[in-house]
Amino acid sequence: MDLFLFYFFWEVMLIPMYFLIGIWGHGRRLYASLKFFLFTQAGGLLMLLSILGLYFVHGAYTGVYTFSYAALLQTPVEQGVARWLMLGFMAAFLVKLPAFPFHTWLPDAHTEAPTAGSVILAGLLLKTGAYGILRFVLPLFPEACHAFAEVFMLMGAIGILYGGQLAYAQTDFKRLVAYTSVSHMGFVLVGAFAFNELAYQGVVMQMITHGISTGALFMIAGVLYERLHTRELEKMGGLWAALPGLGTVTMVFVMASLGLPGLGNFIAEFLILAGSWQASPWITVLAAIGLVVATVYSLRIMQKVFSGYRCASSG
Repeated sequence: MDLFLFYFFWEVMLIPMYFLIGIWGHGRRLYASLKFFLFTQAGGLLMLLSILGLYFVHGAYTGVYTFSYAALLQTPVEQGVARWLMLGFMAAFLVKLPAFPFHTWLPDAHTEAPTAGSVILAGLLLKTGAYGILRFVLPLFPEACHAFAEVFMLMGAIGILYGGQLAYAQTDFKRLVAYTSVSHMGFVLVGAFAFNELAYQGVVMQMITHGISTGALFMIAGVLYERLHTRELEKMGGLWAALPGLGTVTMVFVMASLGLPGLGNFIAEFLILAGSWQASPWITVLAAIGLVVATVYSLRIMQKVFSGYRCASSG
């Protein structure tokens, strides 16, 4: 409830994650941890400038200088200033979400992080970006958000399609799952700026279900790496016969990731699309195409890892 404390702990989150990747990560761990740190630190500093701007604007109007969330909600801000302040907050949250085109740190961080680091990234850190949008950006700057709503919704729709396309192109299991996060978090951005209750319920649901399903896929990738000592999809195949239990569990979470009706991700994405249709039908159509892309990359995981036969090169 205090914006300065929020910023302080927002930055403190970086420190353990940096060491998790940098010390216990894989091959290019130093590159990945530095990239993660610099991207999120840059966004965080822009948010700090916006918090200070709001602090001084509130003080100039009321004579009371405070970082209190409840007090700052009542700050009368000129629209020109409000838009700049809103963009400062959004910079931090779009990087952390991550939204296209600020997503490039995520695949490297996920790929090089240890399994536990990937689970924390997918299940917790990405959700703080969505939380920030719902808790700070929308209530503090409602008019500015309405002005930029279609831009952010379009960014979300592009992220859904682009993330899905890149996920399909990957040969590294963890990198593939990392790009699915970019795609799924695009739905959060679309729903957050649809400005209706259905979409907001979908956004919260998506935050929960994505954390569970993607976290589980990273755990599965970690289990396979421990046994096979590779994450390359081309070196896997035919594992269902040897690992039927793991194959069944993977199938459940792959189906959740693609949004199979009856599972949580479907409910979340359906609510977001139903809500965003009221705000922008054409962006909703683009986002809905992402469901088809999700089906393709999700089924590719099952086909490459558990079906067929091992490649001759892997013995």
